[in-house]
Amino acid sequence: MNRTHDETSEALLAAAHRLLAETGPDSLTVRRIANEAGMSTMNVYSRFGGKDGVIDELYADGYRRLVAAIESVPTTDDTLDDISNVARAYRDFARENPTYYGIMFRRTVHGFEPSQASIDLGLGGLTSFVDRVRAGQEHGAVIKPDGFETIDIAAWLWATCHGLVSLELDGVGDTHVQWSTVFENGMNATIGALRPAVAPSPTH
Repeated sequence: MNRTHDETSEALLAAAHRLLAETGPDSLTVRRIANEAGMSTMNVYSRFGGKDGVIDELYADGYRRLVAAIESVPTTDDTLDDISNVARAYRDFARENPTYYGIMFRRTVHGFEPSQASIDLGLGGLTSFVDRVRAGQEHGAVIKPDGFETIDIAAWLWATCHGLVSLELDGVGDTHVQWSTVFENGMNATIGALRPAVAPSPTH
């Protein structure tokens, strides 16, 4: 549906974000979102069609923020260093925006399914990784093996970055593991493997 974006809709989204962050996904009802924003439930329905519409917009907004953070990383002549900085920007976003990250990747709201338009927006977040890898391939800094497409390499980078970040946010082993060190060393090893001189042969 076409959604109205104005001060009222922004206030409703902010209210939903606060409820999710402070009291959890069970608090996300149309009435509670409206009450938190100091409005009537009709405003939720007229602008978002209901609770799922609000969550879908938070999902999309999270990706917009993530993409903006990634795209703010400067492009230099050192592609692999640029990719490292993109990965750090991804981790920083996740750590600073756990509510958005939970909606985007962890299905924290039971039963919510994002719209196709929002899914497409999310997948577009991979574009920055793809563009950085392709740029490196064009000037010989990144492998370009047969059967391992540019988007495959970008997906590998994204998956590695996402996996490390998700484990950190889950607090897995955090009494024994220094996740900042694991992230830096893990991403350095992964990104270093993109160098043509050290890259293993792809498995078909």
